[in-house]
Amino acid sequence: MDYINLGQCGLKVSRLCLGTMNMGSKQWKPWIFDEQQSEPLIRHALECGINFIDLADFYSSGAGEEVVGRIIARVAQRDELVLTTKVGYPLGGGSNNQGHSRKHIMTSIDASLRRLGTDYVDIYMLHYFDVNTPVEETWSAMNDIVRAGKARYVGVSTMYAWQLAKILWMCERQGFVKPINMQLQLNCAYREEEREMIPLCRDQGLGISVFSPLARGLLSCDFNSVRNQTDFFTQEMYADTASRNVAHSVSQVATLRGLPPAQIAQAWVLGHPGVDCMLVGADTVQQIDSAVSALSTPLSDDERYELERHYTPCDVINDYTAGKRIARESRPTRGLFTLDNTDTRNIA
Repeated sequence: MDYINLGQCGLKVSRLCLGTMNMGSKQWKPWIFDEQQSEPLIRHALECGINFIDLADFYSSGAGEEVVGRIIARVAQRDELVLTTKVGYPLGGGSNNQGHSRKHIMTSIDASLRRLGTDYVDIYMLHYFDVNTPVEETWSAMNDIVRAGKARYVGVSTMYAWQLAKILWMCERQGFVKPINMQLQLNCAYREEEREMIPLCRDQGLGISVFSPLARGLLSCDFNSVRNQTDFFTQEMYADTASRNVAHSVSQVATLRGLPPAQIAQAWVLGHPGVDCMLVGADTVQQIDSAVSALSTPLSDDERYELERHYTPCDVINDYTAGKRIARESRPTRGLFTLDNTDTRNIA
């Protein structure tokens, strides 16, 4: 396992981060794993050298933090891990039980720590940018959480570049702690963050951790999986022709290499110059192994072209653009992939 400093801070994390959205309670989503099913995955991730675990209070309506917290208490040394959890999406009832107000943030950090069974999280993150709360109020609360020792660092996720710039400006102006990490969506089928967010993070020294490297399961090319059949977000974000064409190219490259499609898609993400860490949401230990193997899976120029040729700019995927997609056209094949890949058995 490779370990790096997250951005320009001193925190060292594994290049793979275990995502836990699929751990918690099946009452939340049909594809969620319960505690008994989740423990082998966490154990195997730790055995592979993964020290970075990503959570959110929203996952399974809090049950995700409880399940992961209990498992960690049994199988790991807390201080050897880097735990991050997120705040913002609705959890329970009440008009103040969501967003990034001081009231909700302060209540939520205590609830997350209680569910996780720990005194602190390593990174406390905003799940998105709350346009209904002044950024001064939000970041004052985040700053106080670090000063109180409830979080070692703070981070952000899923927003426009100008919104992150506003947070950074506020931190400079008020002397607040700055975010050390941006968690964003990036994969062969969604690359909009390359235009503004990744260059901004690189310029300002934030680490970049990527979620959904498989486009919510699309790029695993297992189109009959429970996740691909039941996850509403997969259909909303990746149901267009261009995304399906990207998945086909991932499958073609994987066939020629004799590797799982997921490994090829993950290798593309891990080889991206703007990526520090990649989240892995695994249903099996074999899927974790595939992600570990992707760390050492180089891609040729022809393979990269084939994976990228269908991509054209689209609307940004975030909370403010739901349901809006731009029709996109693919580019023609090139090099090795101009062959009829239905007969790849004859290619040496």
